[in-house]
Parts: sequence; structure tokens; C-alpha cells
Amino acid sequence: MTERIGQVAYKLDLPPEMSLVPPVFHMSMLKKVVGDPSAIVPVETIKISEELSYEEIPVAILDRHVQKLRNKEVASVKVLWRNQQVKETTWEAENEMKKKYPHLFE
Repeated sequence: MTERIGQVAYKLDLPPEMSLVPPVFHMSMLKKVVGDPSAIVPVETIKISEELSYEEIPVAILDRHVQKLRNKEVASVKVLWRNQQVKETTWEAENEMKKKYPHLFE
């Protein structure tokens, strides 16, 4: 923190690689974080766009599930993403994942 702005806002001195992030934060936006050293990802490995977003890349398919509906079956796959831990996997539509990432199903 470099400067207090009012009673509940602070201006931070951010490194140059975070120049797109607004440097002023309101205290209501901050939350207590209990650190997990294994969850730290080096900044160099993530390419952030100008819109402050990045593309997640799937690493592996961990599981498959077929949900039976009235007239059809919907297949889902459990995906492990590159910069996430196993507990943060997501279920995605299998047909969409096969279109975008066919190498995961070989």
C-alpha cells in the first residue's frame, strides 16, 4: 500500500506487469485469504489479454458421465485445467470438448 485515499480506499504500488489493473481498491472489495503455497502460479506462465482475462487450457480428462434424459443422453467429461488444482476441475459437455480439444480423447 502506498497511499490512503479517504477512510476506506487505498492506492497500491503495483509492478509494471500489472499495469492494466486499477491501482485503487475500496476496503469492501478485500477478503481475508488463507494462503496455500501449492496454489501459487508464477505470473510469467499466464498470458493475460488486454481485457484482463486469460484462456484456460485443458490438460486431461479425469472422468466421464452420461446423464439420461427423457429422450436423449448427455455425455459430460470432468476436465483438469492447466493452472488449476484437481479440486477445481469442471464438468464440460463431451461433444464441445471433442470439437475444441480432440487430442484429449486419443
